[in-house]
Amino acid sequence: MPADPHPTPGALLMGDAFNMRHPLTGGGMTVALSDIVVLRDLLRPLHDLHDAASLTKYLESFYTLRKPVASTINTLAGALYKVFSASPDQARKEMRQACFDYLSLGGVFSTGPVALLSGLNPRPLSLVLHFFAVAIYGVGRLLLPFPSLRRMWIGARLISSASGIIFPIIKAEGVRQMFFPATVPALYRAPPAE
Repeated sequence: MPADPHPTPGALLMGDAFNMRHPLTGGGMTVALSDIVVLRDLLRPLHDLHDAASLTKYLESFYTLRKPVASTINTLAGALYKVFSASPDQARKEMRQACFDYLSLGGVFSTGPVALLSGLNPRPLSLVLHFFAVAIYGVGRLLLPFPSLRRMWIGARLISSASGIIFPIIKAEGVRQMFFPATVPALYRAPPAE
């Protein structure tokens, strides 16, 4: 669920208190701990925390700086929920099985997704690449060793379903804030003058 910041003097929400995500991945604590690190780094240059109004204005950059990690974990949680939720659609069933088989390949095929789940790799582009790698792997599973028209149709629906899962979630999270946070003006706030 995308976050909608409402800066309030004297209050700052973090983790699941600020925005929730599906508990499937257990990402709430990961985002909360990441938020603490971002906040610590923002507060480090300050010596006076008594001016709540100017502090609130300065801390607006917190919402931009937390976005890549929070959005990556939110998107992953939402996408995995949709992939693994019950569905009679054969393409969705193939996507579920492709997820398991992709992870069982080992190497970068398991460490990449695990790094995304744990917040060690908060890059949204890496998430999109792994998500579509799973979908393409699923299509490959369908077409080998002998492709048929039915299997090609399911493969096309699998790619379409994967796109229909991840792109709306990314759009809701905010493409600019998620992939290009440095272009958001709040990122450049200077600490309040003493």
